[in-house]
Amino acid sequence: MQQLSALSPEPTPGWSSVSGSNAKTRAHIDQCLSNGAQLSARCGRRIPMDIGMGGLAAIGNTPLVRLGKVVPKGAAEVWVKLEGGNPTGSYKDRMAISVLSSAIDRGDLSPGDTVVEFTGGSTGTALAFVSGVLGLKFVAVFSDAFSNSKQQAMEAFGAKVLVEKCIDGKITHELAERMKQRALALAGQPSHYYADQFGSPDVRRGYVPMGMEISRALDGRLDVLCAAVGTGAALMGTLDGLHGQGVSPKVIAVEPAQSPLLTTGKSGGHKVEGISVFPDPPFLDKSALNDVRTVDQDRGFDMCRRLAREEGIFGGGSTGLNVCAALEIASEIGTGYRVVTFGCDNGVKYLGGHIYN
Repeated sequence: MQQLSALSPEPTPGWSSVSGSNAKTRAHIDQCLSNGAQLSARCGRRIPMDIGMGGLAAIGNTPLVRLGKVVPKGAAEVWVKLEGGNPTGSYKDRMAISVLSSAIDRGDLSPGDTVVEFTGGSTGTALAFVSGVLGLKFVAVFSDAFSNSKQQAMEAFGAKVLVEKCIDGKITHELAERMKQRALALAGQPSHYYADQFGSPDVRRGYVPMGMEISRALDGRLDVLCAAVGTGAALMGTLDGLHGQGVSPKVIAVEPAQSPLLTTGKSGGHKVEGISVFPDPPFLDKSALNDVRTVDQDRGFDMCRRLAREEGIFGGGSTGLNVCAALEIASEIGTGYRVVTFGCDNGVKYLGGHIYN
């Protein structure tokens, strides 16, 4: 496997020149990006480093748990990083703090400005959350193809939500392109800033701490990292963090069988929110992949229900796909190895949708 250059977890150059209250904000954000809040050695609970920054102190340091009941006998260990433990219930919080703090550092954003993004909901909720704490406004271009609870979550954090209509409840490239163009038009207005979750290098950087956390939790002992791909940032950023710790697992991307972009080059409509939307995932380094797996979306949704009932893990469709793929891999490589995947978000976001009805 060709290794990627590890991204540095050190503070971004330029922040040291920030003064006053912004310096305090910057110092706190650096800590969040470097690995969130500190942990008590005795009880393992988060100790907020700066209660004045509210929920930002709770980003990161999510649990890594080993699956039991759903893993077949004779299979490798399967571990899941439970990112639903972040403040908005998603690993997108890591991305949001990285993107917005870097934009403030560059002078692209100031208090009172408006952040704009098109989103299926998890990214939008994270951006709304971080925007609110940092004194920014947020407008989301959303669609009714995604769960209504995600729209409610964004609005709860103060976002203005604009809805694009879908066809037959499916997530398609055409829908995503419509959403994108509407967001870009809004972002062209004065004092508006396009977060650019599909292009900003700060997106991938935000996931570096996730790899560092996994490495520390497992003492650097893992053999395979697998995850469903949307932009590819979470998978690649986590790999960057692992490489930075001297850990180089095999890397396997996952996609829904209904939209096999990476395996066949052909997209299709599907119902797994947050993944397989674009013809070319912008952050995915295909040379770093050892394999790509497809998983039928209905198998993934069934796994969501099994995980909730048998393992006490409550997640969305992408988590179901991830675990299905991880179990397949674990069965193939057998005992004595470790497979790690992501629990991308909390299942509460999907109670109004098809998975848990």
